[in-house]
Amino acid sequence: MNAARPPVPPGARLQRDPLAVIAVPLAPIALEGRYRLLVGALWRLGRSKRGQWVLAAGSGAFVLALALLAARHFATTSWPLARGNPGLLVAGGLLLLLAQALKAYGWGRLFTPDKRPKVLALAAGNGGAALIGVVLPGRFDDAMRVAVVRRYPGCPAGVGALCLSLVMLGLIDSIALAPLAVAAAVFPGAGAGVRAGLALVAVAGVAAAALILALPRIAASRRALRFRLGRWLSPRTTSRRRLSEAWALVSACWLVRAIAVFLLLGTLGVGFSFPRALLFLCAGAAAAALPIGPAGAATQVGAGGAALIASGVGASQALAVAISIGALGILSGGAILLFAVAWRTGLSRVRTRAAA
Repeated sequence: MNAARPPVPPGARLQRDPLAVIAVPLAPIALEGRYRLLVGALWRLGRSKRGQWVLAAGSGAFVLALALLAARHFATTSWPLARGNPGLLVAGGLLLLLAQALKAYGWGRLFTPDKRPKVLALAAGNGGAALIGVVLPGRFDDAMRVAVVRRYPGCPAGVGALCLSLVMLGLIDSIALAPLAVAAAVFPGAGAGVRAGLALVAVAGVAAAALILALPRIAASRRALRFRLGRWLSPRTTSRRRLSEAWALVSACWLVRAIAVFLLLGTLGVGFSFPRALLFLCAGAAAAALPIGPAGAATQVGAGGAALIASGVGASQALAVAISIGALGILSGGAILLFAVAWRTGLSRVRTRAAA
């Protein structure tokens, strides 16, 4: 008779199944039923070989279709970046890199001091998410963030703490976008539908602010400690001071992005319009907040292009500009990821030579 198979430790299962980084920490957070069912289905799909082949084939076909459509579009028209002012394009790219750094610092403030990963690891996680969003559906970018940061050498945070920080980071993103949405809505020229969408973004930001402010007190209360969820949240919840610091850094990140989009819209022929830049950002952020989409980057590009069309830009020009700005964002994220890998590799080689 065959010996009974020993139980698989949770850590080994997590390392073998990449999609487990989504499902494991969501149980104590107790998300809504539909989302948990979706996560479970994705987890089972990722564990089976047939599911992995189907997912890879579907993602590859989708990316190939997008590439063919983009090639067909730009076969008759020139690439928008070729017509832009080189100085403004470089300035916009540098501002996008600065925004990535501010986002990483803001994300780091959401961890307790003893569980805080390195800023370069968090920046690399954001860069990896920008790259994976091109080929995989939405919410896989968050899994990529967790995987990159967790695998970075010297990371003290566990998977649960990383996932909780991403939930809080999403709430802070909503808070930071609320003033920008209000500013874009009060400018003249926005239609009723656009203003209604911006109002929803602002309302979501207010609700997120109320939840963020109440979370430290709820996690520290005696009533919350009676439950398993409260005992899990209490040691992982940061103070209001660190939450305020994260709020300020993430708000600065979105403001820098708005300035970058303002410069890029001007040099790409749309015109220097701050309301359009804010509308473009809010539309892309709202698309990124969807539970799941065909592809993270493609969804944001489509939402940004639709926002430009709603503001009066031609459909062809709006699509070209949205693709160009999305490409610059992906390139900036990829550059940060490559820099983090090169930096870590260089440090390892220096330490190896010193030890030898």
